[in-house]
This record gives sequence, C-alpha cells and structure tokens, in this order.
Amino acid sequence: MTATAVPTITKDDLARTAAALRDFAVRTPLVESAELSRRFGAPVWVKCEHHQPIGAFKLRGAYTAISRLAPEVRARGIITHSSGNHGQAVAYVAKHFGVRAVIVMPETAPQVKVDGIRRHGAEIVFTTKKERERKAQELIDRDGLVMVAPYDNLDVIMGQGTCAFEILEDQPGVGTMIVPIGGGGMLAGTCAAVAAIKPSVAVWAVEPALSPKLSAALQAGHPVPFEPVDTLADGLVPPSTGKITFEYIRPVVRGAVTLTEDEIAAGVRFLFHSMGLRVEPSGATPVAALLAGKVVPNGPTACILTGGNVDPAVFARLVA
Repeated sequence: MTATAVPTITKDDLARTAAALRDFAVRTPLVESAELSRRFGAPVWVKCEHHQPIGAFKLRGAYTAISRLAPEVRARGIITHSSGNHGQAVAYVAKHFGVRAVIVMPETAPQVKVDGIRRHGAEIVFTTKKERERKAQELIDRDGLVMVAPYDNLDVIMGQGTCAFEILEDQPGVGTMIVPIGGGGMLAGTCAAVAAIKPSVAVWAVEPALSPKLSAALQAGHPVPFEPVDTLADGLVPPSTGKITFEYIRPVVRGAVTLTEDEIAAGVRFLFHSMGLRVEPSGATPVAALLAGKVVPNGPTACILTGGNVDPAVFARLVA
C-alpha cells in the first residue's frame, strides 16, 4: 500500500493555530497527580481536555478546520460522522459561524453525546457504525454539504496538535506523553508537535484491546479496517486508523498498548477518587495504561485526558 504524503507541521504552524484558538477554545490546565507522581517517582500531569466548552479536545480541530474554510464554502453547511465528541465540536463551531451542521451518528451513540449535539442546534442522522461514512457521503452528494472529517484532515490534526504544544510550553521537561488513539487525530497532532518541538519525548498510544487498530496498523505498515465493536471506550472505535494520521504517527510513536475493559474502568475510577475528575472511559485510557503497568514513564509524564462526556449511569457504575 502506498504511503500518503503529508506536509511537515512546524512549531510556527502550531503557534499560529494556538493563537487563533485563544478566544474560542480553553487552554486547559495541566494538573499534577500527587498519587501517580508518588508511585512513579517522577512528576505525572494530566491535561484536562474535558474542561473544553463541549467537554472534549475535539473543539481544537473542528474550529481550526471550519474557520479556515472560505466563507462561501462554509455557508454550504458542514457535515461529519462521529460517535459523539467530534459531532458536538462541529455542532458548536457551526453554530458560532451561523451555518448548518449535520452529524451522522451510530444508533448506539451515548445519549449524553446525542443530547450535546442537539443542544448546539445540529441535525442528527442515525445509522449503523458500519454505514456512517457511506451515509455521510450520500448527504454530501444530495445537499452539497462540506465534510469536516473527524481525524483525517490536515487542519483537524493541526488543531489537535495545539494540545501537546501547550503541554511543552507549560512543562518543557516532559519526557513521556500518553495519548488515546481512535482514528488518530489527537495522536497525530501530538506526534507532529513532538517532532517539531522536542523529538526526544516518548509518545505512547493507548487503545481498547477489543479494537487494536493502531497495533494492527503498525504491524502491517498501513491502516487496517476493523469491524465495529462495543467497548467502554466508545470514542476509540472508528473503522480504522486514518491514512493521513498514520503518516504522522508512524515515525514518532514508540508503540501502542491495549487495555481490557476492566483496566479502562480502573482509570475512570482512579481519576474520580484520587483527583475528583469526571473523565469518560476513552479519555481515561492514558492513566489506565500507567495503572496497568502497560506504559512505564521515562521521567516527567503527561497524560492527555481527551474528554468527559460520559453517561451518568455508566459513570456511577464505574466509580462505585
């Protein structure tokens, strides 16, 4: 399979992107976990992306991509497919620009994410996990809408990279970053930022054992399609790692580790009971990887907590 050529993302690119986000997204806090720092003998911070206005990091990429569209293109309306957080981000940004947004979602999407999208005024089209990309294309062909892909989009990746950019500004001594991987937007942005700013940082990816897409892609040398599965980490189960994201990830990432459902749940529980943080299972996977011994920190470590949009009943069960 031929590799997808991707442009280099520079520190200046990330600085300009971060500046453009300043009045729209939150520069989220990087908070030390006293318990994890004690356990590992080095500072361990968590990057609290669940503090974004839509409760997840996806706002960074969605705003960057949509704001860079020509006004006449943006006015045609935006469409995407999403299990929830990217859909909420697109809905939020589209409302800001006063344009139509259509979100194609799996019928099994968490209600808390469905409600969030509706709250921001977007239209929702439900389908199966397997059919969401085909359905989105059908609507593009019918209505002339503009796709803002959830991860395989250069501007989305650039936006997500501002998270690692902030981490390295706030704590230049970080030696390890741990990042969840679904389609790979956040991980690709992190890898691009590390390559541009501090290549010595060890970047580790974390994914559910039920859907080890990056592990398979790294072994095969290209993205590998997976059938949809049900997992606590509902934000980490797209059909495959993206083709564009994979090209940013492959040269930088040290490896991908997989977590069982019980290990993912333990991450949610730890963050709530030790730090009072309400983080969704997908977002808790970096800390879960540390707790499970799947990643051993190389000095000061940052865990990107990607979101906090978790169904209240599910959260109550996990932290009990």
